[in-house]
Amino acid sequence: MNKFILGTTVLSIALIGTACDGIDTANEEMFHNNGNTINVNDREDLYNENSWTKKGAHRGEDFGYVRQQKSPTGGQTISTKDMYSINREQVADTISKMSVSLPDVKDCSTLVTDEEVLISYVTDKKDKDGRFEVADQVKKTAMSVIPRWYHVYVTDDKSLMRNVENLAKMDSDSRNANTAIDDTINLMLQDSPQGRNVDAGENPNGEMTSEKYEMQDDDVHKINKDRQKRKDNTDNMVD
Repeated sequence: MNKFILGTTVLSIALIGTACDGIDTANEEMFHNNGNTINVNDREDLYNENSWTKKGAHRGEDFGYVRQQKSPTGGQTISTKDMYSINREQVADTISKMSVSLPDVKDCSTLVTDEEVLISYVTDKKDKDGRFEVADQVKKTAMSVIPRWYHVYVTDDKSLMRNVENLAKMDSDSRNANTAIDDTINLMLQDSPQGRNVDAGENPNGEMTSEKYEMQDDDVHKINKDRQKRKDNTDNMVD
């Protein structure tokens, strides 16, 4: 009898230990990486650039869903280290592909920087109204892809396509990168329509029109407003 009780006790302890390990493993899977993220599909991170090629296939048919909870460990905060990271090359590719799918756009080059999107495109539209409408379409196409804090500048001046291409050879740490970007943006604003205002508080490029909401000094790239004079006569109407 004693042997039977002892054997039963040992077996029960083993089962409890296994169950605890299972719970710990489940919790570890559920609150993985930063300790707070719960995902439906493979429990991937908020943005996981490897997910595009996982299992050797594009997973465009899957919905994206992420649920965040407070960490089960007291005092542990949610990491924001990679919260806003995007694959700039992939975003540029998406914008260019979507833009050339527009009826009046034949060619498109897109540059995505820290907080700007510069788009140079070729269109057959030569009249003022036609150019304006195409500019508005291209700009809205880009804004449908990028994070909301980005500013978008467009041009149908073929000569500026080389400027955009030259900027692509630089990066955020390149010397005079901000100056080169500002100069190109200035030319875009002077030579090409930018479309309609984004809304009542933002100009056509998504820049805040009220000084109250201007970008702060800690932004990666602060536009030099003194050097950028808007001469595109853009319609200020809002859709």
